[in-house]
Amino acid sequence: MTFDPNKYKISTWKSWKRLHWILNPAIALTELGFGQRVPKIFLEDKTAKKPLIERSYIPCPHCGTIHDHRTWSLQNNTLFQNWFGLYCPHCGQIIPCIINWLSFLLLCLSYPTWGWFQKDMKSKWLEKQPARFTNLDLEKVANPFEHNGWIKQGLNWGIFMYVFMGILFPLMLREPITGVRLLWQIPYWGAAGLGYGYIMRWHFNKQAKKQAAGKE
Repeated sequence: MTFDPNKYKISTWKSWKRLHWILNPAIALTELGFGQRVPKIFLEDKTAKKPLIERSYIPCPHCGTIHDHRTWSLQNNTLFQNWFGLYCPHCGQIIPCIINWLSFLLLCLSYPTWGWFQKDMKSKWLEKQPARFTNLDLEKVANPFEHNGWIKQGLNWGIFMYVFMGILFPLMLREPITGVRLLWQIPYWGAAGLGYGYIMRWHFNKQAKKQAAGKE
């Protein structure tokens, strides 16, 4: 597919947000455990002076439909359970997604236990998808980083990283987990989470602020 570079900012796996998804080992839990996926191609409308959440799109390479990215959202119960990729409600095909390195490694190592059933699992998964994408309400998907939402989102991210990096990841590597290590990581991930939330608040709202400044 080709896109108008004057209208869209095109993000691929090379963008910093996609690289974070690929390289951060904690993402493996989100991908494999909850089925949250990120498409290989992501579009941002540069001409719309709105918050990022309202001008982000995901194209389907099979039918050419450019979907509002809020099609896959927590509010519509479509953010998770996308283990095989993002289902296109227009043509019924699967939009290709990037994959985290640890997810890929774990899938390769465990392939003998699930590979024989892959086609059957995918077929059953596809059968359930059309019902999940009926009666979507995109307008109810609010900016999670608006107002004080960035604090909640940042702390949620910090807690997630604390559990994964402080407990689960050391267990996988068979490293000792000490009380001192767990204690000092609490303020570390708390501060990191608040920093992440504030940066995302700025990132999600910068275009809308430009519009407001232009009207003054």
